[in-house]
Amino acid sequence: MEILVYRKGVPKIQEHFTAADLPELLKDESAVIWIDMESPTVDDEQILLDVFKFHPLTVEDCRENRHYPKIEEFDGYIYFIVHGVTADISPDRFNTIELDGFLGPNYVITYHHAMFRSINNVKQLLRTTPIACQRGPAFLLHQILDQIVDFYSPVLDDFDDRIDRLEQDIFALKRPNSEILTDIMALKRSVLRLRRISGKQMDILHRMSRGEFVLIPNDMRPFYRDVYDHLIRVVDLSESYRDLISGSLDAYLSVVSNRMNEIMKVLTIFSAIMLPLTFIAGVYGMNFDNMPELHSRYGYFAVIVVMLVVAVGMLMFFKRRGWIGGGSSREEETPET
Repeated sequence: MEILVYRKGVPKIQEHFTAADLPELLKDESAVIWIDMESPTVDDEQILLDVFKFHPLTVEDCRENRHYPKIEEFDGYIYFIVHGVTADISPDRFNTIELDGFLGPNYVITYHHAMFRSINNVKQLLRTTPIACQRGPAFLLHQILDQIVDFYSPVLDDFDDRIDRLEQDIFALKRPNSEILTDIMALKRSVLRLRRISGKQMDILHRMSRGEFVLIPNDMRPFYRDVYDHLIRVVDLSESYRDLISGSLDAYLSVVSNRMNEIMKVLTIFSAIMLPLTFIAGVYGMNFDNMPELHSRYGYFAVIVVMLVVAVGMLMFFKRRGWIGGGSSREEETPET
């Protein structure tokens, strides 16, 4: 647990406090206190219950790490859940990390089981200048949420690049490739998760920005609206990515179908050529004594020549019709009268 405190008249953020200092720190209503619990312990959870008197269900929600974004207002504080993106994110395996938090009259509590780049960035900013705390805990929370949403932008760029590469791979496809289909489905699941998570977080920011909560003053609402606008862009892009991936899947299936049609066309032409040859061989393979040319000296060679003529003639016919070799399928023109 890390505690950062801003007091009026003190030019720098104060640190190195312990849990025992919290009751005294909370008495100073003019101070802004940020308690960051990374990889929290049982003792940290007990602080939430004993010092801050939070509802046990909210502490239980913090302990669990599989919740969708939400926000709830209690007597004297706000409890919220948002999701950030992991540092080792990839478009094929998009995943998020959960951040639970509390906003009170003079404090912000962040509770998370994994490292948050956005939280580390805000801490570094506060150690440089305490401006974010000078405007109150609501502005400090805005800074944290703004950083979380900003880290969605590189993920969107990665999705864009991956979709472009997928489209190139699809149209360069020579034969059905299960790896491309696996990539498409994995990317589709990732985009759907991005759409679901960002959509729910957009609802949270919308509620924060419209003055629903007393702990978020009116002068802070424009800042939350700005974060809300950024989330709208994320939601819109994720929606467009979903359509693009669905189009890529349709294109993949179409390309595979066209390739299969080409194979079936070759096999059909081969079968069509072999059919009359098989018929000729079958006729002269019958065991009748009185058959024309059966005992002819040159009968075998004559049949072979006939078979070759039939095969070549059918190939020329198929080519003239444009069924093989990209030939023209023009019908014969009738002379003008």
